[in-house]
Amino acid sequence: MSLRMRLFIVFLLIIFVTLATLSVFIRQNTQREIRNYVFRGGLIGADDLVNSLEQYFLDTGSWNNVQSVVIASGMGQGGKGRQGGPAQGNSPAASGMMHFRLVDTSGQVVYDSQATDLDNQTIRRSEYEQGFPLENNNEIIGYLLPGNGASFSSTNFESELVARLNRATLNAALISGGVAILLAVVLGYTFLKPIQALTTAANKLGTGDLSQRVPMQGKDELALLAKSFNQMASMLENSETARREMTADIAHELRTPLAVQRANLEAIQDGVYPLEIETLSPIIEQNHHLTRLVDDLRTLALADSGELEMHFRRTDVVALIQSAIRRFEPQAVSKNIQLLFKSEEDTFYLRLDPDRIFQIFNNLLQNALRHTPPNGQIFIFLKQNNQQIAISVRDTGSGIPQESLPYIFKRFYRVEKSRSRTEGGTGLGLAIAAKIAESHQGTLTGENHPEGGAVFTLLLPLSLPSEALDQVSDEN
Repeated sequence: MSLRMRLFIVFLLIIFVTLATLSVFIRQNTQREIRNYVFRGGLIGADDLVNSLEQYFLDTGSWNNVQSVVIASGMGQGGKGRQGGPAQGNSPAASGMMHFRLVDTSGQVVYDSQATDLDNQTIRRSEYEQGFPLENNNEIIGYLLPGNGASFSSTNFESELVARLNRATLNAALISGGVAILLAVVLGYTFLKPIQALTTAANKLGTGDLSQRVPMQGKDELALLAKSFNQMASMLENSETARREMTADIAHELRTPLAVQRANLEAIQDGVYPLEIETLSPIIEQNHHLTRLVDDLRTLALADSGELEMHFRRTDVVALIQSAIRRFEPQAVSKNIQLLFKSEEDTFYLRLDPDRIFQIFNNLLQNALRHTPPNGQIFIFLKQNNQQIAISVRDTGSGIPQESLPYIFKRFYRVEKSRSRTEGGTGLGLAIAAKIAESHQGTLTGENHPEGGAVFTLLLPLSLPSEALDQVSDEN
């Protein structure tokens, strides 16, 4: 479920709970206030009387001599209780303006403001339960019933009733509002918790702690954001690790040729070696190695920043491969290695940078010759595969160790470090080749062949996307 839908449901839930709570409390409070008004103050004006009656039962535990409480309230002088006398005076009850009865929980009338004889006078349950209940410790102890024709004793009926209803509505609104706020706080905390975790992780990431990750739950927008954050953090951590490793590798690669040059120069300076062409050869050789290393590093830096200059033109790939093979034929003959090229077509034209692609072939063939034993073979195949061409270079050497396969395109990585260094490799050839392939919207992969040896495959699209051509120079 998306975050937008979850927020929509939460808002609907808060609105529903608020309205439902408001409706319930308004209904209950309104009913209570109307009942209180009608039976306590509206029709019989007996609000104080009810309180007195409840307190009397609490004190005595029965309704005996309850008429004394009614008479003391000034509202019951016109009637006679079970043990009371006749009503008298000019009270509203005596004048007939108000008539009410007090009934116990069994239906027995214990007081009538206008009756003279209450012996065995009972009222049906369905009738007395319509009256106002008198309570003691949440238990009903009796009912107060208005008599027939009871009249309203207040002079401001409308304003008093409206005031009571307004008070009931306000109480219900306060309670429902509190419930809504509590629900909003709980749900808001639930939604803000992952955002707070993401904010905390982002702040720590900004201070340099690249190990920060946030938990991912669900498939909504927050989960996708957490996933993107974790991917970004992983990339930054990997980039920082690669930067540190590359700095150390560059320092290591520079140290060896510089040390050789310095040792030879100091030997010449001290007179250990004579200043002759032979003594200068190792220095020149190490200088060439440094030059290649610097050139390779510059190429990689340009490729990483997307500024590696490319010159695309229509090129015969078959002729380009044959040219690269001819360059290595003398070296192959010296080791008695066969270079075998097979293509589905005699000519195959593509738009590419021939110099950069030749650089890839040069690196692949050089590596193949380095790892192919004498009397071995190197196979080069070119074939069309869907919307791309596949060019593979396979040797018959010992192959790539399984633990080294994930790292063969890593900068300065060597499967046979000491051997490659003595032969002048910088450890950057495959990394540069992979970057050039990417610049052509292609890929370069390496793996072990089932029949033995390593095989590298260059995949190039039959046509470059127009946006790729817009970013590079073009030559016809």
